[in-house]
Amino acid sequence: MGSYITVMLTQYTSEAYKLELARRHAIQSMSGVGKCYDNARMESFFATLKKEKLYRIDTTKLKREEVKKIVWRFIVYYNRRRITTMNPKGYPPAIYRELFETGLSKPAA
Repeated sequence: MGSYITVMLTQYTSEAYKLELARRHAIQSMSGVGKCYDNARMESFFATLKKEKLYRIDTTKLKREEVKKIVWRFIVYYNRRRITTMNPKGYPPAIYRELFETGLSKPAA
């Protein structure tokens, strides 16, 4: 497993890879220093979106705009209503951020 991670990291931090991204006007989601965990929170969100919403409906029978609405509604729900284990009191992300920014909550350790 360790050698696989090393190969993966060197592949995605290589100069050739960075040049190809630049050629295509793409932005690398992993930092240039090889921290493969940079995107972990987004990967977790997408996994949750799939498990809790998309895998429970047959999106092949829906129009693209209908799926976009479903995804948007889930994002609003996730950020404003869904409890989480990412902070001590289980606040949804947007609520926790608002409390943190107003000084009513301390950052999660």
